Amino acid sequence: MIEKVIALEDKFNEINERLMQPETVSDNKQYTALMKEYTSLSPIVAKYREYKQAKAEFDEAEELLASGENDREFKEMLQQQYTESKKKIEELTDELTLLLLPKDPNDEKNVIVEIRAGAGGEEAALFAGSLYRMYSLYAAAKGWNTELLNVSATELGGYKEISFMIEGAGAYSRLKYESGVHRVQRVPETESQGRIHTSTVTVAVLPEAEDVELEINDKDLKIDVFRSSGAGGQHINKTSSAIRITHLPTGMVVECQDERSQYKNKDKAMKVLRSRLLEREQAAHDDKIASERRSQVGTGDRSERIRTYNFPESRVSDHRIGLTLYKLDSILGGSLDEIIDALATADQAEKLASQEET
Repeated sequence: MIEKVIALEDKFNEINERLMQPETVSDNKQYTALMKEYTSLSPIVAKYREYKQAKAEFDEAEELLASGENDREFKEMLQQQYTESKKKIEELTDELTLLLLPKDPNDEKNVIVEIRAGAGGEEAALFAGSLYRMYSLYAAAKGWNTELLNVSATELGGYKEISFMIEGAGAYSRLKYESGVHRVQRVPETESQGRIHTSTVTVAVLPEAEDVELEINDKDLKIDVFRSSGAGGQHINKTSSAIRITHLPTGMVVECQDERSQYKNKDKAMKVLRSRLLEREQAAHDDKIASERRSQVGTGDRSERIRTYNFPESRVSDHRIGLTLYKLDSILGGSLDEIIDALATADQAEKLASQEET
């Protein structure tokens, strides 16, 4: 591990020198790429320099203690330095190990979130709205921007389907754990007998695909234009501005009608299509790697039931890691960090275990 970190420090120093050269500064593309790499290496190098300092203090104390030529008071001081630096070396080694785990290349990307009502009819549609609000509030708390892409609303204010983009540094690294089936258990307002109903909502979190990652042939696209429609009239236009794009090779269909501009709707629809196709490619690639054990937490299969929201008990249970919290209102109000932190920690532990096995 230390040999690997030394090599990364050498690379970090080399990048640092190149960043100060005038020809690099004048080349915006090269400068941006180098800064990205410099930023990703910075925490590893900083931690390694802490490690080197602790190792030097440990070696010094060990050498002086071994000499046996010290008075009692100085020996006690050396023993304390030896113990403290040894403990710090162990802690820093663990931290470096985590920093060296393979990074998800999508972690810093913006995300496209697609929420669809599943089993449960109108109740599921209403809960889809609750989840949209939860993610919007979480994004706002993080200082991220949320932009609607497409909405299919119901008469009672729920959503059959809603898709939106969240833009912000590290958005995918936090929200990727939300993909899957979310189950809600509550008494519907329309239920006179007071019986608890169970409904489901599917969430898909896609990293935004960049143009360079995926080439889409125009001949593979069928583009239809139609008039927008939606409950309440807020999305209804008198002109045909809504866009439906069909990717002919896969049969994938994307609609966008949130904007009044046909051009803007097409642009948004292409973003969604590009991201869905990229996810499809990545999933196919992962399936081929039979020798690589998949994470038990990871980004999750969208058909997997990942979480239950129980209103009578004010309980939220994440089934992947056995986490139960009795703070439903807070979580639906956007306070997701406690759950996401626990999922990220479990994901790291799984990756560490996989690395040790290999």
